[in-house]
Amino acid sequence: MEPITIRTATEQDIPLINELGEQSFYPTYLPFISAEQVSYMFHMMYDAAALRKQMRERGDIFFIAYAGTQALGFASCQHRAEGVTKLHKLYVLPELQVKGVGKALLDRVEQAAGEAGQGQVLLNVNRENKAIGFYRKCGYAIRAADDIDIGNGFFMNDYEMIKSLY
Repeated sequence: MEPITIRTATEQDIPLINELGEQSFYPTYLPFISAEQVSYMFHMMYDAAALRKQMRERGDIFFIAYAGTQALGFASCQHRAEGVTKLHKLYVLPELQVKGVGKALLDRVEQAAGEAGQGQVLLNVNRENKAIGFYRKCGYAIRAADDIDIGNGFFMNDYEMIKSLY
């Protein structure tokens, strides 16, 4: 694989983020969440209008990872007033997982957090998601268990994980 490069996304990248999200989101969650809930969550978070709102209103920053011209995955984060950057999304195409793409994206989010003067990065991860091991390996620790009502009778059963940057 060519070297990984990462660039900041713009609203023009929304169709690409949606496509990468669809290719990685469903395989990530279908093993342990119902197809109905996965579809509901995907449309709630990845429709063009939802992504635009995240960028415009919430101030989320999106990063896209590439090898040459091939998009490999993406991450999004938001700098918060309390000195914590929230990692909202980190998804890599399934066939490219465990090849350093996720780590490169996470490093870029942590770099952005540090540049913004943030002392910690916070994230939520489903309690059944194998990514918990990845985050632990990258220095994150479980802070709490969250059961988040996302509507339509669905819940996200997550761990909240955090890492201090210094």
